[in-house]
Amino acid sequence: MINLRKALRLEQPATIAFVGSGGKTTALFQLARQFPAALVTTSTHLGKWQTGQADTHITWQADVALPDFFVPETGICLLTGPLDPVSNRYGGLDAAQLARLRQLAQNHTLPLLIEADGSRQKPLKAPAEHEPAIPDFVDAVVVVAGLSGLGQPLAEETVHRAERFAALSGLGMGEKVSAAGLARVLNHTEGGLKNVPAGARRIALLNQAETSERQAAAGGMAGELLKNYDCVLVASLEQEKIHAVFEPVMAIILAAGAATRYGKPKQLLNYHGEPFVRRIAKTALAAGLSPVVVVSGANAEAVEAAVADLDVVIIRNADWEEGQASSIRAGLDSGPRPKSSLAREGAAIFLLADQPQVTAHVLAALKARHAEELFPIVAPLIADRRGNPVLFDRVTFPDLLKLTGDVGGRALFREYSVEYVPWHDESLLFDVDDENDYRKLLAWGVEE
Repeated sequence: MINLRKALRLEQPATIAFVGSGGKTTALFQLARQFPAALVTTSTHLGKWQTGQADTHITWQADVALPDFFVPETGICLLTGPLDPVSNRYGGLDAAQLARLRQLAQNHTLPLLIEADGSRQKPLKAPAEHEPAIPDFVDAVVVVAGLSGLGQPLAEETVHRAERFAALSGLGMGEKVSAAGLARVLNHTEGGLKNVPAGARRIALLNQAETSERQAAAGGMAGELLKNYDCVLVASLEQEKIHAVFEPVMAIILAAGAATRYGKPKQLLNYHGEPFVRRIAKTALAAGLSPVVVVSGANAEAVEAAVADLDVVIIRNADWEEGQASSIRAGLDSGPRPKSSLAREGAAIFLLADQPQVTAHVLAALKARHAEELFPIVAPLIADRRGNPVLFDRVTFPDLLKLTGDVGGRALFREYSVEYVPWHDESLLFDVDDENDYRKLLAWGVEE
């Protein structure tokens, strides 16, 4: 089982803002506990009853200089403004204080976790005009929503600022809150995406997923949310359990080889009315992989023409003659985005150009198993034999990029643990090397 820190892929401390409702404060302190030491604060306010989750609480007046000596070696240090005796809440830090605190966190290599809005302890909310108060320097924003609000009437008893939520969701007051309506709020620039700084990583945390029904609803929302978020977590934070981590999974179709043994381009052989490479690309798209990258090399023009009208990224590998490793590097280094944002993809599935029989079902199964615990490598297992395709988590990308020669990803199997998905389709053990193989494949009768 993975914890929140691993699910958020926080190998190093970072500055993270938490907004939304339905477990925001729980998420913040739970994550803080997963570091040896952490700084926690708020840019709005924090209930007095919530401060006991910290090991140390410092009230910091805005006009008082903050020395370095308080920085903890272990535990959670909470810093807030003074207590308002009327609301029984501690005030937040102002912009100058937050900037100072961030500098201290960086100097001491500590995470800085910021609660950036309030929700009146309700599972769902819509932000007010003045919130969330997210500093522009944060590395990531975690937008929390409580799934216990699904199926409940849209009213103030369940939803903080219910009328604004109704306007953003398209639901009527009193109507039951649907997963689709919640997704619209989370995806709205005046909803979950409001005031998120450009360049900050966006994470949707769907909490209170204690039942299979809520987990299914969250999984159904993930695809829509990934259009605007880098990651979607499904969790039961009170149980400290992460059920799933949904991230974009890219497909890399290795279609650069010359097929010298076969004698003609295998990528262009006909399979049920279309070229191998086109069939594979369409399967990857049907499975929701994104982006789908086709790496061409030998016979590049013909291979690229076969997929030109599909929603794929075409990368021509000028070094294809060096072997498969060059195509792996080209695929990982590709995409319609700056190379620095490659890390948005949580994993990559490599597909071979001579296996058009691969189905969207097995691709979905690899994705689903990976989402459970972010395994480094996930592969199908057929009758005690490893099959293709294989999924590689992004933790393996640096090593994949170091491969050279005619070497594929299996060179990493000794370096990383491999999670196997039992599968009953023996065709995944089969590829096309000669005419006899091709005839056998066509006669196989693999189901769509």
